Amino acid sequence: MKNHNKTFLILSMHALLYTGIANTAHAEQTGHNHQTEDAKHHSHQEHEHENESLEQYYSQQHNDKHDHADTHEHAHKQDSHNEHDDHKDHEDEHHHDDEHHHNESSTIPAALAKQVGIKTSSAGPVTLHHQTISYGTLTTAPEQLSHVRARFAGVIYSVKANIGDYVQQGDVLAEIESNESLKRYAIHAPISGTIIQRHANAGEMTGEQELFSIARYDTLWAELKVFPAQKQKIKAGQEVHIVLANTTIAATINHLVPAGDNKPYVFARAEVSNTHGDLSPGLLVEGRITTETHTVNLAVANEAIQTLPDGTGVFVQQGDSYTFQPLQLGKTDGRFTEVLAGLHAGEHYVSQNSFLIKADILKAGAEHVH
Repeated sequence: MKNHNKTFLILSMHALLYTGIANTAHAEQTGHNHQTEDAKHHSHQEHEHENESLEQYYSQQHNDKHDHADTHEHAHKQDSHNEHDDHKDHEDEHHHDDEHHHNESSTIPAALAKQVGIKTSSAGPVTLHHQTISYGTLTTAPEQLSHVRARFAGVIYSVKANIGDYVQQGDVLAEIESNESLKRYAIHAPISGTIIQRHANAGEMTGEQELFSIARYDTLWAELKVFPAQKQKIKAGQEVHIVLANTTIAATINHLVPAGDNKPYVFARAEVSNTHGDLSPGLLVEGRITTETHTVNLAVANEAIQTLPDGTGVFVQQGDSYTFQPLQLGKTDGRFTEVLAGLHAGEHYVSQNSFLIKADILKAGAEHVH
């Protein structure tokens, strides 16, 4: 019995010892895990703090220019609320009006304005040109095209010119041996120009056919179709601007001629200079024919006109400041518009790239709202 009790006591002590060791190890592992989690949490907090500091830095850089004004405005509103709470709505409305008026102007240094292409003009009288639009093609002028034939029938002895050659007036194009005299004679170029057709080869007989065609392209005709609804407004001597691709050429209506073949329109023909050879017959063109002119006392370029919440107007320059000025507008010819009120003669307004100032003002307004 004593041996049995002794054995039981020894086993119990071993069990207690094992349990103690296990609990101690678990506690140490738990403590270590807690320390690891605390370290990770602390590191995460530090990282978040760094990101927050960066955001605050960039935000501070962006908002530095507004701090003084915002602080002053906040203090003013707080005092007004404490002392005159019953007038708050009126003050807020007045502040909004002042703020809106302030946002309708922009300050741009002269050097920067020049760099981005902002240009101004002086407001004054302008002659408006009312126009009608007509369409047509470029053709060769009749006096610029020549068809060459043999004077006497015979055999072509030699040919001196080919298609594409440029010849001067008087150059020999071919030699013909006459059937009657059996003598050779030369065919000369009647005008200077380019050989565009050739129907002559050595040994062939000549007859009434054309041997060569010569054309000059330094001057072309613009043939514009004028329909009955336009005919009463269009006459010879009127100014016309010929528009094709990115080119506009000033010309004058020389005459109006019937189109023939019972067509319902007439041709208004205008001589077009082509000294550089950039144009060619067959090109489609638009003709802007000036049918009426009207001089107004005050006008601005259409390119200058912009629309803002205050209305439609232009930006008036005073030094480096550009202030939006709403206008009352009248007649327009597509290039200039009459000013009835809102601007005085001699004032300088932005006539080119005014949209840049508009964009600057709208951007500033959007940033203030946010």
